[in-house]
Amino acid sequence: MPASPLRVGGLSRADLTQPLEDAGVELNTSAETLLSDPAFDRRHNETITIVQRRVVELGLAQGARLAQILEAAKVHGLLPCPSITGPYLRLALSDQTSAPDSGLSNGHAPTGSITVASERLRADLGYPRGFYLRVVDGQRWLRGYRCSEDHPWSADDMFAFRLP
Repeated sequence: MPASPLRVGGLSRADLTQPLEDAGVELNTSAETLLSDPAFDRRHNETITIVQRRVVELGLAQGARLAQILEAAKVHGLLPCPSITGPYLRLALSDQTSAPDSGLSNGHAPTGSITVASERLRADLGYPRGFYLRVVDGQRWLRGYRCSEDHPWSADDMFAFRLP
């Protein structure tokens, strides 16, 4: 995906949930938890430019922890997305390739997923960390995920960042 502008923010939780439902986007429980966070009631909106990069493209050929990925991205001029970016990106990204399998991969990013690089909404490690996007059998998903700070990401994992 080449760099593309994306408008995030400006919608209430209810106003954001309806377009996801209308588009047939499936949510997991962690995504529902994130979407219920008051951060999504933020009324200010902004346009950001999104780019996708595999971890290896950030110079991390062996994979890395998330803090290392975010630091390497910064060196490459990329920033984390606002924490509310996931649902806006899911709505905008209608041409994501369907995953070659339908398996959910506990312990690592599922095949074909795009993890939205962002800061945590809450410091609580039991609270979902952020969002990832996936298409399985033609069905678009917005999923929340949890991971520890020392969770290893693969060199092939795909992340969405924003340009400054």
